[in-house]
Amino acid sequence: MGTTLEITVPNALLEMGLEPAEIQRRAVEWLVLSLFTRERISSGKAARLLGIHRSEFLALLRQYGIAFVDLSPDEVDDEAAAAGALVQGSTR
Repeated sequence: MGTTLEITVPNALLEMGLEPAEIQRRAVEWLVLSLFTRERISSGKAARLLGIHRSEFLALLRQYGIAFVDLSPDEVDDEAAAAGALVQGSTR
């Protein structure tokens, strides 16, 4: 179930060969990606909103070059240290 909103788009979009249904799909996709990148929704919720499987959403992120996991530099250092400790522990 959804709500219908009326938006105005430049005629140039239609002149580029984009159909109204494609514009609608892309607008919803952009909104969902925007919410995900701003950490307002999870990847699972994003997939549900788009009506796709989570694995398809992760592929969509890759397609647009959006990181699934966005770690701070300190978090990257912590993860690297933890991975290094695991490697050292397995070689003993």
